[in-house]
Amino acid sequence: MTEVVKITSDISTYVHDFGVVARDAARILATAPTRQKNEALQAMAKGTADGKAQILAANRSDMVAGESSGLSDALLDRLELTPARIAAMAEGLCQVAALPDPVGEVSGLTQRPSGIEVGRMRVPLGVIGIIYESRPNVTADAGGLCLKSGNAAILRGGSEAIHSNLAIAGILQQGLSHAGLPEGCIQVFDNTDRSVVGELLKLSEYVDVIVPRGGRSLIERVSRESMIPVIKHLDGNCHVYIDGAADIDKAIAIAFNAKCRRYGVCGAMETLLLAEGIAETVLERLGSMYSEAGVEIRACERTRELLPQAIPAREADWSTEFLAPILAVRTVKGVDEAIAHIERYGSSHTDAVVTEDLETSRRFLREVDSSSVMVNASTQFADGFEYGLGAEIGISTDKLHVRGPVGLEGLTTRKFIVFGTGSVRP
Repeated sequence: MTEVVKITSDISTYVHDFGVVARDAARILATAPTRQKNEALQAMAKGTADGKAQILAANRSDMVAGESSGLSDALLDRLELTPARIAAMAEGLCQVAALPDPVGEVSGLTQRPSGIEVGRMRVPLGVIGIIYESRPNVTADAGGLCLKSGNAAILRGGSEAIHSNLAIAGILQQGLSHAGLPEGCIQVFDNTDRSVVGELLKLSEYVDVIVPRGGRSLIERVSRESMIPVIKHLDGNCHVYIDGAADIDKAIAIAFNAKCRRYGVCGAMETLLLAEGIAETVLERLGSMYSEAGVEIRACERTRELLPQAIPAREADWSTEFLAPILAVRTVKGVDEAIAHIERYGSSHTDAVVTEDLETSRRFLREVDSSSVMVNASTQFADGFEYGLGAEIGISTDKLHVRGPVGLEGLTTRKFIVFGTGSVRP
């Protein structure tokens, strides 16, 4: 059984050794049968559920430290694990086990005039380095998805979640051992030194892809310094546009949920756009609902005429991911102005339109260039679990090689396969 690397005084050697272990484990995992991977995932799910008390105790240590260090409410919300969130982690691992295994899937077989048959086969990426902040559930989600897709994972969580991440990782490694797979398939750095990230980004000999999940500063640093291809999970400056042809009851329910269900998730609405013909009607009800929920409104001049208690919006507010009970609101002339606003200020994450007009919904779907575009639904549905992916490793705002919630297929690539009958090229 491969040993998981322990801390050393030399950060470069420490990180390098993680890479060696991961590459060795990836070779074994790439050819592991689906049955064995599913057995590990089921053992992980059971271990997560049975280890709830252990995980909660570790998380409590992180929460106390986070509160003492002055973490924001949004970050504390992301950091906190509850019995329900732990149950969701276990359920996510079960769902991943139930999903079809993409590894080895062959598609597009075509007979060529030369007599050869050409197709494509899905294969793992290899070793995936994942850098993330706050959310300890990512440890289980990412570990499970990488395992099912045949990839070894090196996980670097934020220092604020170190106890939670190590507790979860220990349970995942027990699941691997139960199924006869190397513990090195899923490794978590137990060193919180910031230089670990820099060393990981240089490890191109062993790591095939880097996936950063966190704030803009983290994404920008990784994109700037990485010597390894990056799948970016950029900030979620998400919009809801309520069209003049919207069903008002639907619109109010969606706009309230999109903001207030959870403030600290990347699918939370940060800007509400209102068609001028319905703005007054919507704000009469929605304004008081936001006020009761403690949401601060930062609004354009036209909106403030209808909602005088709103704070004047600054230019920076339109492009800010607040991750807090703060909402930017703008009144627009119609769908053209709404789409133009999203194009200028959006982050290509998730945007929604509320309308009963079919042509408007089609235009919005066609013209808004985001990884998820929704009609008559809350932006908080932007989630791999809700999309049926079992879990997600992140939500990619890139266009290559994967976009939106990154599930099993996004963690594989395809190679050409060719069948011949002793074929030679003339």
